[in-house]
Amino acid sequence: MEHCNGDNIIETPELPLEIIVYILSFLHPSDRREASLVCRSWYNASQDFSFQKNVTFSFPASASSLELIRGLGRKSRCSLIISQLDGHSLSKSLLQEVGLCVGSKLESLALPGSSITEASLLDLLPRLTSLRRLDLRGLDSLFMSGTFLSREEHRQQVRSALSGLEELDLSDLRYLSDLTFNRLTGCTPRLRRLSLAGCHIAFEFDPYHGCPVGAVEDSSALLSLRNLRKLLMEQKSTLVALDLSRTSITPESLRTIAQVQGLVLEELCLHGCKELTDYSMEVLVKHQPSLQRLDISACKELTNRSVEATAQGLKSLTHLSLSRDWRITEKGLAELLSVSSLRSLDLSECLHISGTEIVRGLTESRTARAHLETLSLKSCTYIRDLAVFSLTQLLRDSLHELDLTSCVNVTDLSVRAIATYLHRLVVLRLGYCKEVTDWGLLGIEETAKCEHDQDSGDKGPKFTRTFGNMGFFKPPRLPFEERPKLVTNNDLEQFKQQAGASLLALSRLQELDLSACPKLTDSSITQVVHYPDLHRLSLSMLTEITDASLASVAWHCRSLTSLALSHCPGISDRGVAQAAPYLCRLQHLYLSCCDNITDRSLFLLMQHCKRLRTLDISRCKNISVTTVDLLQSQLPFLENINYKFIGGTDLTLTL
Repeated sequence: MEHCNGDNIIETPELPLEIIVYILSFLHPSDRREASLVCRSWYNASQDFSFQKNVTFSFPASASSLELIRGLGRKSRCSLIISQLDGHSLSKSLLQEVGLCVGSKLESLALPGSSITEASLLDLLPRLTSLRRLDLRGLDSLFMSGTFLSREEHRQQVRSALSGLEELDLSDLRYLSDLTFNRLTGCTPRLRRLSLAGCHIAFEFDPYHGCPVGAVEDSSALLSLRNLRKLLMEQKSTLVALDLSRTSITPESLRTIAQVQGLVLEELCLHGCKELTDYSMEVLVKHQPSLQRLDISACKELTNRSVEATAQGLKSLTHLSLSRDWRITEKGLAELLSVSSLRSLDLSECLHISGTEIVRGLTESRTARAHLETLSLKSCTYIRDLAVFSLTQLLRDSLHELDLTSCVNVTDLSVRAIATYLHRLVVLRLGYCKEVTDWGLLGIEETAKCEHDQDSGDKGPKFTRTFGNMGFFKPPRLPFEERPKLVTNNDLEQFKQQAGASLLALSRLQELDLSACPKLTDSSITQVVHYPDLHRLSLSMLTEITDASLASVAWHCRSLTSLALSHCPGISDRGVAQAAPYLCRLQHLYLSCCDNITDRSLFLLMQHCKRLRTLDISRCKNISVTTVDLLQSQLPFLENINYKFIGGTDLTLTL
């Protein structure tokens, strides 16, 4: 490198590649991508092998994708997600290029939303000799005829290539049968993870033959429990994770699976299996005590017996989801929180949870208690400030993610407790917490009073909420009609002088959701949302914020990749003009129902936000279809754009 000093040219030696790699290792992947654009040496450093782990390239089938795939041939390894493939020549050419250019380097392949032919996939699979994960979910076109892998020569070729495959996802396949399942899994003898979520599995009765499952060998019409059990027995030495979510598995069937001799499961997902009972959970934990991850969410027959059985039988449990198990109450949670290995607990939409037993379990088991990193209490309407205040102190050294969405009784006291104690938080969700105000985010006591009713003198008699308005008395003001109490300049000076207590203290935040907190205004958003590492921010349905908040957020949060501002009537073109130059990394933007957004904003996005992949401008009445068409032609990465009802017209009626 060279730079001038008067008449002299001083040469500055370049840093060794190893040093640049070391420096880049401290950056978030999105920041590292930005750094790679500085110069060629930084780009070369960003391509170091140590940064290539778990790198996935996702793109739809298109003519431009051909060149991308050829370029990937220079990488030592990669993973692909290719969507919208079909039986046309372009899709066939894409798959051929994948096999030729990255076949021996490909570690993971997923083909969502595709309808490829058997011939195309059978031509590709033998080339994928390094494949570790294969995702065929929803690809009914492969299994509809029942002839997939029916020829021995094809099975030998695929078996030779996929002998090292570890993960196989067959979710949501309507036409999966014993025959096709056996042919495919016969080519993958060392599976560690298998997903059959949403598949039609006959657990008790074969409707095609009118007899119990097991009486007929290898059905060509459906997948049976007998056949699944056979696979588990054959691959029990390697299989550790099984997903049977959204299937009709019965308690007896689960017992059959849990009792397979030699099968040691570490992960089991049973989301939405509505026929399961407490007895089946007791049997499961008895025969599979090594389970580390268990998802029994939306299993609506389960009660506290299942929680108690889990706490007593699964001493290595790290992740547990009880979401939407509506019959579960506080009982048993204290014992569950004494499981020292537990790191993640999802209790969202468990309507009877108040947090009392969670606090008790963490308090009474100090020598051996859960060190939660993730806690979801979404829609637990009985959660109040006292529980949150206690939890923030008990989990201050471990918690990274906290979800209090729709905890309608949470107030500013909880917010101040979170800001004071949970300095390790990376994700915080407070959406629909309608009692949270500017004062909570700023971390100061409410001092300003604002009288919105300008009437003086006698206010008239007080009524109950059900008392009718007879026309000559003013009805009582409802809570959702109250406007936020204004923050004064003196209050902001107090905020600037104090340390801690405000949301500013959460310097590690990467995701923040404040949507539908109607008492928040510019006063707090402009002062508090200053996070250089923030990637996802939702301020939707904040009716009191204006362009000032948008401009401030863009200036202080330049790492944003997702920003939601839907239903914010105070946001206009002026705010977009101030913000867009600082949002060059933005990939997802939501502006639906922002009536003051016009075509001018779209031109600004074309100029500054060239990485946009998702844009929602539905119901923006001042945007024209012509400008939307131009936007789509100018932004190369734009995949999803929602523009219903723009210009005041319902496009669904005009097409």
